Amino acid sequence: MSRDAVRHWERQHSGDGSLDVVGWAGLGRAFNGWMYAVRRRQFLRVVPRHVDMGATGRVLDIGSGTGFYLDLWRELGAVRVEGSDMSENATERLRASHPQTPIHRADIAGAADQLPDGPFDAISAMDVLFHILEAGEYERAIANLAALLRPSGHLVMTENLLDGREHVGPAQVSRSEAEIVALLRRHGLEPVARAPVFVLMNGPVDSRNPVLHAWWNLLTRVVSYREALGQVGGAVVFPLELPAN
Repeated sequence: MSRDAVRHWERQHSGDGSLDVVGWAGLGRAFNGWMYAVRRRQFLRVVPRHVDMGATGRVLDIGSGTGFYLDLWRELGAVRVEGSDMSENATERLRASHPQTPIHRADIAGAADQLPDGPFDAISAMDVLFHILEAGEYERAIANLAALLRPSGHLVMTENLLDGREHVGPAQVSRSEAEIVALLRRHGLEPVARAPVFVLMNGPVDSRNPVLHAWWNLLTRVVSYREALGQVGGAVVFPLELPAN
């Protein structure tokens, strides 16, 4: 990634390593904790339907950050789990908190010879790829992921998958489903399943429904005002999110 992007993530990971470092900036630690509770539930519910993680399976998590998904792969029974991050601060903290897990410092959009040695049976790239702003780097990331997988391996990724044209923000680009699927297929990856992570607890970037946008604007104003409101707001919305998914 660009030097600005690297500096941004080094700053993010210079703190205490809590989930709000890698979550939605400004919504507070409590509400981000509830958002990650939704992520955990969806990952543990959806991934085992498609990925059979035997004792010999080898897993790589991209952009491991705080180690959240490293722990979820272990929870699913994966034994050979490896992590990676482009941030030096993140990799140092991960090596301290997960001493039995190989942690690589690598940029998935970088040169292939700087990436971990494959192949892997499964790779996760959760809330990572939409932070790659430049189109050429994005395709290189997809190509690198495909090259790191075994022919029968699985890529587990989160993306916004817009129906229409892309939405460009200061720290992320939401691309169209058609563009992303075309890139995956160009590099030998065939989509097999799609499931939502959030319905009510994230920005409705791909919806024109004014009610959803008004709801999200109200919710973010409330939970960002005070940490206690983030805790209450998350506790109220969390059980509503589960049947929505």
